[in-house]
Amino acid sequence: MSPSFAELVEGLATAGYIADEGTATAVQLALALDKPLLVEGAPGVGKTSIAQALAAMLGRRLIRLQCHDGIDAGQALYEWNHARQLLAIRAHQAGPLEALYGDDYLIERPLLAALRAGAQCVLLIDEIDRADDAFEAFLLEFLGEGQITIPERGTLKATTRPLAVLTSNRTRELHEALRRRCLYHWIDYPAPEREAAIVRLHNPSLPERAATSLVAAVGGARRLPLLKKPGVSESIDWSRGAAALAANGTAWPEALRRSLGLLVKDQEDFDLMLREATRILEEAGV
Repeated sequence: MSPSFAELVEGLATAGYIADEGTATAVQLALALDKPLLVEGAPGVGKTSIAQALAAMLGRRLIRLQCHDGIDAGQALYEWNHARQLLAIRAHQAGPLEALYGDDYLIERPLLAALRAGAQCVLLIDEIDRADDAFEAFLLEFLGEGQITIPERGTLKATTRPLAVLTSNRTRELHEALRRRCLYHWIDYPAPEREAAIVRLHNPSLPERAATSLVAAVGGARRLPLLKKPGVSESIDWSRGAAALAANGTAWPEALRRSLGLLVKDQEDFDLMLREATRILEEAGV
């Protein structure tokens, strides 16, 4: 039975994820309709965290498939343990040819593990936009029918479908066929009040006023022409860095100023941030 909307929002918060109405609704519908959830948004806005929080909230195992350039079915689904098969053949232990394709020789990868775990897991297919078109096409059978095909074993179908969460940073457009098999949700940068609450959830030692100023400064940084705009994860990192300095006796405003560089991940962005730091921090009331 799917949780109510209130139970879902509360459960995600308990698991460390403060969801807005749109995100919570998308998750509720994915659970109710038993469909994969495709989440797009800028890096660092909390897409991966949704799957992690859902697994914690539902008490399910989290199975992660990290996509990358060149990923193929063997890395995602299964591989045969050829070395073990050869040893069995040489030792005449395998028996009939079919025995060489039994579970003893099957190396389970994330998709097969998720298929076998069914509703006892949350499957995170992270950064699907980093995989190529062929891998996207390969996923369609799993996402649409909840089944996979292993040539030597036939079609394996999940008795209960795992909850699948796909994330994309939108570095390229995903195919319509994949989108049709998923519920779609876009995650934007959170509103200042929600981002301050998220930061304080992950860093309770941060004073409320400091959290408000920090989030305002992050908003100012996002308006700069940075190569990579800071996400929520960078806001949390900044708050933790400032907290570490404050714990050693640095006053909060100065701690925030000194750790501002945690917002950026590139030298060009760092130089730009350095030039604009005084203005951004003053406007944020730091």
